Amino acid sequence: MKAREVNFDGLVGLTHHYAGLSFGNEASTRHRFQVSNPKLAAKQGLLKMKALADAGFPQAVIPPQERPNVGVLRQLGFTGTDEQVVEKAGTQVPQLLSAASSASSMWVANAATVAPSADTLDGKVHLTVANLNNKFHRASEAVTTEQVLRAIFRDERRFSVHTALPQVAMFGDEGAANHNRLGGDYGEPGLQLFVYGRDEGVHAAPARYPARQTLAASQAVARLNQVNPGQILFAQQNPQVIDKGVFHNDVIAVSNRQVLFCHEQAFVGQQALFQTLAVRVPGFTPIQVPTGAVSVDDAVATYLFNSQLLSRDDGSMMLVLPQESQDHPGVWRYLRGLVADDNPISELRVFDLRESMANGGGPACLRLRVVLTAEEQRAVNPAVMMNDTLFTALNDWVDRYYRDRLTQADLIDPQLLREGREALDHLTRILQLGSVYPFQQ
Repeated sequence: MKAREVNFDGLVGLTHHYAGLSFGNEASTRHRFQVSNPKLAAKQGLLKMKALADAGFPQAVIPPQERPNVGVLRQLGFTGTDEQVVEKAGTQVPQLLSAASSASSMWVANAATVAPSADTLDGKVHLTVANLNNKFHRASEAVTTEQVLRAIFRDERRFSVHTALPQVAMFGDEGAANHNRLGGDYGEPGLQLFVYGRDEGVHAAPARYPARQTLAASQAVARLNQVNPGQILFAQQNPQVIDKGVFHNDVIAVSNRQVLFCHEQAFVGQQALFQTLAVRVPGFTPIQVPTGAVSVDDAVATYLFNSQLLSRDDGSMMLVLPQESQDHPGVWRYLRGLVADDNPISELRVFDLRESMANGGGPACLRLRVVLTAEEQRAVNPAVMMNDTLFTALNDWVDRYYRDRLTQADLIDPQLLREGREALDHLTRILQLGSVYPFQQ
């Protein structure tokens, strides 16, 4: 049965702010304490979703999480009413309130790892929620992510949503940001390439920044997702590029069908990996960017590889890039040459996602790729699928509830907590999700 890739994009949260919480993410650290614009951030994401949907690429929406996360602040000993808990945290330990107010769930490439039905032993689509335990501000996302995914992929005959792995370092899991799928048509069995940063006590690890994904986690996710063992390959990310700010594999590589677009320094033993892929993926087409054309530092600064590689019906591909890639003369020169060469990438599409980029997330961070057959797509909660009506409703919703200026100091405002809950309560009705947030329970 013919299948298509559906991109589920994350809505930017109402507390989107720049606190520099993500050590190892150069952009996050560089923009610490700058003034953010949550309203603009959400609208930039919505424009990308709608433009791609209008271009014929199926598109859906994943909602943000409730923030501030009052429950986690109570776990840390802050007491009183919800407003008092927020005020005490913001007064006594502002960084804790900032972490509990992080809007990083908007980068849904980190939400889960997906296995399409063509790759699984039971013929279902599987999604394993990521535990994100390398960073405190992200480790609390898994519970609500699971609730949201179950509300979207609610047909248990076709979908299986798995709880996140145990919250320990051995099983650090960052979701689809460290996972690639290669193959022919989307509905055919593909090869799942799991990319890890460390294997405890076995391989070299980065010296400066943490390797967030472990081999043990990738192996466990493959088991949970019931991926056919003959369709699995594990590869290690180059620890040297992690130390340059490549905190996820999707900052240095992106795949689509038979194409793997990556930097020449992306993987350990890269040429041997390519030889294996050439044997196991019919028509495997590596597009390897040399350091002489684009340095790792420039790739990280422009998020060249944190792009979306999308297939048209005629087999050609479009590369969706952030504005920063076009603004960099050397990177744009390389890209113009890329589309002129003989390869499947024939078009570049640029979007202004500066609000997301300043916090360390480009086009690929904002979306979770889910390959679905026509029947499976019909089984998805239809209210989350992007169309003219939803686009208008969500823009109106953003206009009503989002602020156009936010700093870390603003998080202590009790009105922000109330605004957020009212907004999310309204959003769950728009998206027909039911009661997925703690304050609704």
